[in-house]
Amino acid sequence: MKTLLLILTALTLSLTAGAVNPDSWQRISQAVFPGVVIEEDASTVTLTAASRAEDAAIVPISIHAMFPQSEQRYITDIWLIIDQNPSPVAAHFSFTGESGQADIETRVRINEYTLIRAVARVNDGSYHQAVRFIKASGGCSAPVSRAAAKGIGSIKLYELSARPGRPALLQAQIRHPNDSGLAMDQLTRDYAPAHYVRSMTVSHGGVTVVTADLDISISENPEFEFYVAPSARSDLSVTFTDNTDESWSAQYKQ
Repeated sequence: MKTLLLILTALTLSLTAGAVNPDSWQRISQAVFPGVVIEEDASTVTLTAASRAEDAAIVPISIHAMFPQSEQRYITDIWLIIDQNPSPVAAHFSFTGESGQADIETRVRINEYTLIRAVARVNDGSYHQAVRFIKASGGCSAPVSRAAAKGIGSIKLYELSARPGRPALLQAQIRHPNDSGLAMDQLTRDYAPAHYVRSMTVSHGGVTVVTADLDISISENPEFEFYVAPSARSDLSVTFTDNTDESWSAQYKQ
């Protein structure tokens, strides 16, 4: 019995390892971070996700900075990378002093069993990453729901929580199919062109708080949770632009 258990354990580990191409990250890092040393460092950034996704087309991801933004030390950028996805760089977030806390939550598509990464750049020029393994498949080629194709451009921007003198947590949602271009129409056997939100800009009074460059790995009806410094809570606005250059904006006022 013990021998059988050892064999099954070894087989499971072999199948799991075989599901991830070890060369993927090397190619991605050379293309996106040429010549950069990236440390795996849980004291700088953490990444939270279910080990097995309930729905590969809508996988919640949470990235948390382990220290608050300050003038002395702050995170300037975070890249969300899904190694085995057709377009692995799912998002690139850039933060300013108006963000208060470099945390992000969103939902992504997962194409196959993969490592996902949050790579953070700190203002001292160092790079740090958190890594998770997720079991999911078929998310990138999943068909878009009918509901997501209705009311494109409708935005909700609202506050989830706020404490006096602390960064406030907000959420921005936009109605958009975020079609990856990889889902086959089962009747025509054709592929619709990719139609996705490619950028988000959050600002107040013309001052940028956080920006995001996005790609097809973000789920339909994109939504993002982020922080803003207390000084940035008034006259806050968000603008989304998709790959057809259509733009939509919304304002949040206290």
